[in-house]
This record gives sequence, C-alpha cells and structure tokens, in this order.
Amino acid sequence: MRKHVRHWMSAQRDLLSPQAIAAVTIAMNEVRMAIEEGANNGKIRIKMEELEFAANKWLKPYPNAMWRENVEVLLVAVAVAMGIRTFFLQPFKIPTGSMQPTLYGVTSQNLSGNANYKIPTGWERVKEWFEGVSYVHVVAESDGVIDRISPMERFLIFNIEQTFWIDNVPHTIWFPPDFGEAPPGEEPLAYRAGWGRGHLYHKGDEVVNLRVSAGDHLFVNRLTYNFRLPRRGEIIVFETEGITEEMRDRFRIPADEFYIKRLVGLGGDTLSIKQDYEVENVPRFSTEVPVGHLVVDGQPLSASTPHFENLYGFAGVHPGQKKLGYQENHYFGHAMLEALAPGNNFPVETNRYFAMGDNTFNSLDSRYWGSFPCDYVIGKSSFVYWPITKRFGWGNQ
Repeated sequence: MRKHVRHWMSAQRDLLSPQAIAAVTIAMNEVRMAIEEGANNGKIRIKMEELEFAANKWLKPYPNAMWRENVEVLLVAVAVAMGIRTFFLQPFKIPTGSMQPTLYGVTSQNLSGNANYKIPTGWERVKEWFEGVSYVHVVAESDGVIDRISPMERFLIFNIEQTFWIDNVPHTIWFPPDFGEAPPGEEPLAYRAGWGRGHLYHKGDEVVNLRVSAGDHLFVNRLTYNFRLPRRGEIIVFETEGITEEMRDRFRIPADEFYIKRLVGLGGDTLSIKQDYEVENVPRFSTEVPVGHLVVDGQPLSASTPHFENLYGFAGVHPGQKKLGYQENHYFGHAMLEALAPGNNFPVETNRYFAMGDNTFNSLDSRYWGSFPCDYVIGKSSFVYWPITKRFGWGNQ
C-alpha cells in the first residue's frame, strides 16, 4: 500500500502543494517505521488506515481510474510484445514455395468441376483446420462475367473480406485465407481460382471452389546473430532493400519485403555448380535443366555437409542415371541458372552473402540478382508454430 501511494504521489508531485506532500510523506513514513519496529498487526492496520485517509485527502483522484489502469496494463503489454518482436522473436509467414519442401508457402487445390470431392465435416474438418487447411466456395448469384475484384481488406494480421462483382452483383468472401503471391499482373484470388478472362458464368455456377493450405508461420530468431555471424547452410531472413535497385527493378522486387533463403555463400567465397544430372519436365522451363552440387572454393558440398543433408539426398536416383523426372516438392540439389550457369564462377565480395531457395526451380534468389550486404540479415529461421503439421517445431533447418 505504501509503494502504491508513493507511486501515486510521485506522478502528481508537480501538482501538489508542499503541505500535501509533507502530510502524505509523514503517513508513509509512519507505516514504514511500524513495519520495521515489528509492531503488531493492529498497530500496522491503524497506520495503514491513517495513510489511506491522508492519500484520499491530499492526493488528486484520477478520473476513470479503472480505464486508466487497464490502458496502462495494455500499453505495458504492447511495449513488451514489441520489444520481444524487435530484439528476440519476430513472427514471419511464408507466402511462396521457394523453400519447399523444407518450409511451405501457400498452396491450393482448385476443386471446381470435381464432383467427387466433398468438404470434410466434424472431427476431420477440425483436424484439417489445425493443419492450416481452409475452403472457399462461392457460386454465381447472377449471369455475367467478373467485372472487377477488390483488394483484400485487412486489419492487423487478420484478413477480413474480399469482394468481386459479376454483372455488378457483389460476391463477398468473409475472412478469406491468405492466397499467397501470384505471377506479375495476376490477382492472387483470380490466379488460384483459375478464372479465365471474359468467362461467362450462369446463376448457380461455381465461381470459386478452393482448398487452401496456409503457408508455414514461424518465428525468426533475431538474437543469435548479435553474438555470432551467420553460418553456411542456415536459413536466414533478410530485407530485400539490400538487393541493388537495378536488380529490384528488373525482377519487380519491392524494397520493403523480407525474403527467406538458405545461406550458401559467405564473403570471400568463389561459387560454382558441379553438374550431376539433368531434370526433365520442369514446369517453368521447356528444356532440360542441369542440376548438381554447389562448389565452394573448389570443394563441392555434399549430403554430409551440415544443413545440406536433405538437399543433396537425390532420392530415387539409380547408378548411372543422368536424367531425373521432375517431381514437385522433392529435393533436386541446385539448379544452374543465371549467375551459376554452366561454366560460370561467382565470387562473393567481402561482407556480402549469397542465398538460394531449396526449391531452386521456383526461387528468385542470388542466382538472379547476386549477393547482398551482410547488414540486411535480420535473423534466422527458428520455430514453426503454425500450422500443426510434420514441419511444426524446431526441426526445419
């Protein structure tokens, strides 16, 4: 009680008269002396009542005291949360598939026309919810084509709604899932739903029927790199502002985003790729793409190199086989493109890093835009906290 009154008086000291300060101080000192003297409970209670009387008489009452106290608690909680986010753990969600199958971005399945698929109910639906699966189903309320699509409305970290119009009739999706990124010029919802330009819908037709799996949500460890430098093979998060403006413009990379990639080259390294195989039927490429092991200063990395065990596993390869058929969400080593095209060496300058996605067939990384300054690294991948799948926890390194 004495500490509370002292705090109250300190906050009002510039508004109180000397007489008020003296009266409250005397009452506080008498409580303190009674406690130090080991007085009985009765005497201490009397001194507490005298202190309460003095405080009520001389200190100014706060208007809306309950509201003030709750707001103060809320502000402290927010300050603590922001401090943790800035200096220790920052939440991060992965929208793209550049790190698959180590870490997943948003994926979706277009169920339109699949009459045999039924949206689960009951416990099966609850299980899928914990796995980050959500469904979006919208039918046309009128005949016509899609006139326009509104941007997704967001509040803090929550998606609130998104609306599209068919023949000027609004169709609203409440609390839509994150649809991730889309190719340049494409709207994410339209891209995921497979909308064709000018397609005529009739009333009752399915317009959207999607099964969407959320991208991995993880904590970025912002503390470790204050005490040591990043190590080769660690999954790092960095600011895209570190990429040169020329390359950002060329590949349409915003300057205010964060990328997550695996650190493969340190300052002073000379990188190349030792070709092992060719991969056929890669969706993004019409020709066979050479893949292999990354070579650092003449020494190839291998499946025994820490953090590269899965990347160079080459599952399903038979002795003497030199061509692999592309399989989505499988590791294929590193693809040789742009800076690391066949026969090229890439020197990493001092105080710069070279980073690549594990899914090198679907990763815009240092092979395209080069290295970036060390100062733009904000932390390392730490703990996947959502969704609850086999990737949940610390093991995705």
